[in-house]
Amino acid sequence: MYLGIISLYGSKGLWGVHMHGSLKEVKDVKVDPKMSILELIELYDNIHGFMASHIANAINILVEGLKCDTRFLSFTGNLVATGVRGIFAQLIENKLFNIVITTCGTIDHDIAKAFGGKYLKGFFKADDVMLREKGYHRLGNVFIPVSDYGPLIEKKVYQILDELTKIKEEWGIRELLWEFGRRINDEYSILSAAYRAKVPIYVPGIVDGAFGTALFTYAQTHRFKVNLFKDTSELAKIISKSKKSMALIIGGGISKHHTIWWNKLKKGLDYVVYITTAVEYSNVLNDAKVKHEMIYCDATIILPIIASALLAYGRKS
Repeated sequence: MYLGIISLYGSKGLWGVHMHGSLKEVKDVKVDPKMSILELIELYDNIHGFMASHIANAINILVEGLKCDTRFLSFTGNLVATGVRGIFAQLIENKLFNIVITTCGTIDHDIAKAFGGKYLKGFFKADDVMLREKGYHRLGNVFIPVSDYGPLIEKKVYQILDELTKIKEEWGIRELLWEFGRRINDEYSILSAAYRAKVPIYVPGIVDGAFGTALFTYAQTHRFKVNLFKDTSELAKIISKSKKSMALIIGGGISKHHTIWWNKLKKGLDYVVYITTAVEYSNVLNDAKVKHEMIYCDATIILPIIASALLAYGRKS
């Protein structure tokens, strides 16, 4: 695999390479159904046009960034309702990333699926009123039985908290998530993978979901407290000791912002790849990084490619 791609959008800006003799030629390609994932990435590099070059460059940045002592995986919870949940677990289990920052939805969907919740293949053009009458939530083109979401999550959270509050009264969120992961037997579970790999998961917006709501309601009738600053203190210590940091950021919102915000303690990320379907005009993008690439693509399409390439490179090296 060719690992020496240099983006024209580097520190010198769009016109950093301007001499014809310095530019590499776009190559016509043919596909081989038996090609490896690393050969596919090289093929994207040769194609170059549109997003192909961004994908190839992103892989090279992430591969180089794997040498960093601090490696962030940041993503939004809606993705965990899809089948890429198992890919996130795989990346964590293989320790390609050693810090996860995500939203409460991730915890909701992971717990629901781990304890038997059914997520069904639906369609976007659904009648939401009809779905509600039939007892389904809809997340895009994924249908979730109401009974397999909120009620199931609350039941399992209460059961596990009954065990944990016998140990102590006050908990950090990261601590709680490891304890939940310890009690999950599901090879596709993000929480289980994080517990086994001892990768911390930080959820800055923990009350924005069924899991956080269950923590709140449980605390109304039990001796149970959540210490949010405990997580903040842990993350601040990790960042302050970090020599170099990289991040794969998927989607925007609080998980993206939290990843960027805390890395300001060390003057920013050193390597970052951002996957988004947003546009610059929406004011949610940030381009002030050292080695960076932005891929405009549906994460459910591009994440399997990126994950396969990183895992393949890891085996090769």
